[in-house]
Amino acid sequence: MLKGISPSISPDLLYVLAQMGHGDDIAIVDQNFPAVSVARNLPYDRVLPMGLRLVGAVTQITNLMPLDSFVPAAATSMQVVDDPDTVPEAVAETIPIIERAGSSLQSIDRFGFYEFARNAFAIVQCQDVRLYANMILKKGVL
Repeated sequence: MLKGISPSISPDLLYVLAQMGHGDDIAIVDQNFPAVSVARNLPYDRVLPMGLRLVGAVTQITNLMPLDSFVPAAATSMQVVDDPDTVPEAVAETIPIIERAGSSLQSIDRFGFYEFARNAFAIVQCQDVRLYANMILKKGVL
């Protein structure tokens, strides 16, 4: 155990967050997301499990990692297929956290999100089983 580090942050996740540079992305995905196949070719090619729902994972990660302030939105979610204006409950729960971290949320279509995730640094798979509980965060600088 380390002081000030939540036990939900595994040593591997702590290592990944420390290795990421500004502008690198980390994808936090739900249990429905094809995490293993997407992670296969990333800089950190193993899925990092996190025993929290999306809101908890975003909270814990943004407590340690600054969000990029040089982009209009440092958080990206997956749009609902055939209803891109709907904000899924899991994503809506994260908006105050992202705003407290000094950024905002944008969304992209499902296949655009998959492509974005294929270019991330790493994949964190949270325990959320709700549909569209997926988000990509861009790391900023301190």
